[in-house]
Amino acid sequence: MYIIVGLGNPGREYENTRHNVGFMTLDELAKDAGIDVLEKKHKALIGKGIIDGQKVVLAKPLTYMNLSGESVRELVDFYKIDVSTELIVISDDVSLPPGQLRVRKKGSAGGHNGLKNIILHAGTDQFIRLRMGIGEKPSAFDMKDYVLGHFAGEEKKLMEEAVKRGADCIRMIMEKGPDAAMNAFNASQK
Repeated sequence: MYIIVGLGNPGREYENTRHNVGFMTLDELAKDAGIDVLEKKHKALIGKGIIDGQKVVLAKPLTYMNLSGESVRELVDFYKIDVSTELIVISDDVSLPPGQLRVRKKGSAGGHNGLKNIILHAGTDQFIRLRMGIGEKPSAFDMKDYVLGHFAGEEKKLMEEAVKRGADCIRMIMEKGPDAAMNAFNASQK
């Protein structure tokens, strides 16, 4: 069984913002699999189903980004999964160019407060994550304003494609393992 967590902020005002690319990718995965992510449980909206023969729980924490670990801890405890192999977290990443994907099996939060909170509550940095590049913030922007900003123009098209590739990447992680997904997706810019 896998718990797949897309990070973002709940509420209409945050829809389609850079910080919500985790929610967007999870929604794409859910749509492809015919899973509704509507049940409120474990401080998240969750949906359960089967993707490529694997049982999954798809989750969008309702705690807001900086407290995502609270929801993840409840999910992990309830479903009794192995965090290092059965938890997959999807997050945005300002250090990657827009649309670039990067899979990791462990590592630091890299300044991402949602990942930082998950590491704190999980008690480990050993879990699979898919980092979705949203690009470096322009120097004139405040970080909060940048990540809570909306995609526009060419960037929007690029991210729509990245979200589809992100869903494909998650399926590959489940089917062939994170190493195969790293080889297939980490090098590609587009």
